[in-house]
Amino acid sequence: MNTTLLGYDFDIDTDYVQNPDSEIRRQLDEYAAGDRESFDLDIEYPDAFDGDVMRAMAEIPYGETRTYGDLADELDTAAVAVGQGCGRNPVGILVPCHRVVGADGGLHGYSASGGVEAKRALLEHEGAL
Repeated sequence: MNTTLLGYDFDIDTDYVQNPDSEIRRQLDEYAAGDRESFDLDIEYPDAFDGDVMRAMAEIPYGETRTYGDLADELDTAAVAVGQGCGRNPVGILVPCHRVVGADGGLHGYSASGGVEAKRALLEHEGAL
């Protein structure tokens, strides 16, 4: 599914979401309008490391950020590995990889079209910047 949010295009692989596209779009619209801070969708996480990273990202509250190092400590791995897992997130926004930042607070990449500027827009929307 392709969606435009806050002026940026995002691809969401709905193979990982066990809800109809109409429900996903409804919740994304509510998020964009500022009426939703979390998604109530059935996400199917991969079994391997990427699934562990996704679960950790899903725990980051709206309006907050964590560093790659924070998640690495939680998962007993390296920050670079967490960054790679974030980059492979197939359901960006729904699982908020945009809430993961560098140790210096920097926005060091984002895999959605629009890159770091899209990440910045999402974090500003949530009041995290």
